[in-house]
Amino acid sequence: MERHHGDQSLRIGAHVDQDDPLAHAASRSADVVQFFLGDPQGWKGPVIPDSADALRDSDVDVYVHAPYVINVATVNNRIRIPSRKLLDGQLKAAASIGAKGLIVHGGHVNASDDPQIGFDNWRKVFERTECPIPVLIENTAGGGNAMARKLDRISRLWDAVTSGAPDPSVVGFCLDTCHFHAGGEELLDIVDRVMAITGRIDLVHCNDSRDSFDSGADRHANLGSGQIDPELILAVCRAAGAPIVVETPAEGQADDIAFLRKHL
Repeated sequence: MERHHGDQSLRIGAHVDQDDPLAHAASRSADVVQFFLGDPQGWKGPVIPDSADALRDSDVDVYVHAPYVINVATVNNRIRIPSRKLLDGQLKAAASIGAKGLIVHGGHVNASDDPQIGFDNWRKVFERTECPIPVLIENTAGGGNAMARKLDRISRLWDAVTSGAPDPSVVGFCLDTCHFHAGGEELLDIVDRVMAITGRIDLVHCNDSRDSFDSGADRHANLGSGQIDPELILAVCRAAGAPIVVETPAEGQADDIAFLRKHL
């Protein structure tokens, strides 16, 4: 991934409802949209939106967020095997609508499990799954035995997945500002520390946090209305130089995008 320091063409958008992503993009003046393909809390296969052709032809960049239920790290076969299958279906569907990446949470193992099992399970995903578009692994806010909450874990995860992928370019990273804050990693210089591990940041989830540092709580707030200094959030976005998606409460997203455009 190239960093675009001082680049005025930074792409900024929002996570929107899947009913009509382009209309939602227009109402927010967004260059980028992210949405789910179906129920984020369910195991059913992906649902292609009616606007798929228009999305492919538009100049709006598209990202798809995989369902929250996916946990490819777990030792539980009844969750891990359906997770892999769902991930595979989501990848194919997202590619079919021209998405630039599929965002997937890092997942977790149980408190008593050796985390190395989770890293190995992630490695097997990339050994066995064809990735028509990049899988963007996202850092998460909570969970004591999470794969991608703290940087030391992300480093071990990265070693595993890049060794497993026949083409490491399909393994990307999505940096969530709220999740790092709530997960107990300082945002100051976080981009440099992530880049030292991954070598790339493909997408920034630009979110304020309703909760305090290291709370473990994943609750997003509109920019300037939560617990994170807006200057820190802006510094992360500047340093990452990657496309930006706000996953903030919908009524404030247009203002959040305008704030970012003004200050970036």
